[in-house]
Amino acid sequence: MEVILLKNVANLGVLGDKVKVRPGYGRNYLVPGGFAVLANAANLEAFEARRAELERAAAEALAAAEARKAQFDGVSLTIARKAGDEGRLFGSVGTTDIATAAVEAGFTLDKSEVRLSEGPFRAVGEYEVTLHLYADVDARIKIDIVPAN
Repeated sequence: MEVILLKNVANLGVLGDKVKVRPGYGRNYLVPGGFAVLANAANLEAFEARRAELERAAAEALAAAEARKAQFDGVSLTIARKAGDEGRLFGSVGTTDIATAAVEAGFTLDKSEVRLSEGPFRAVGEYEVTLHLYADVDARIKIDIVPAN
């Protein structure tokens, strides 16, 4: 199945690319999500007519993501959690906890933008976390997990 991408899709392509995907992926995810349309003659003409509008919207979204990335440069968040004597947490610190701490600090952040490559944190310490703000726009922040009294 061939589709025309209407947005940048990670590991697939960028706006305007004509790519071949598996039918289920295209039919169940890309087309209903507004990421792509079927690559037929009518859709090709419609896409070319809307190309400038779509590229402008993508450029605006990229600029907004870059501005948000600049806000997160050098940010360090502190999260207090109950911990045992050896520094092991009673529970863990995950994406929701990090997003909540960022919102409380005055930032706009959704839990789906937080990337924890090795899973939730289960010990006291300082960690570096990646925030995926837009396709190809990642920010890094420091999380300091301290024991709560």
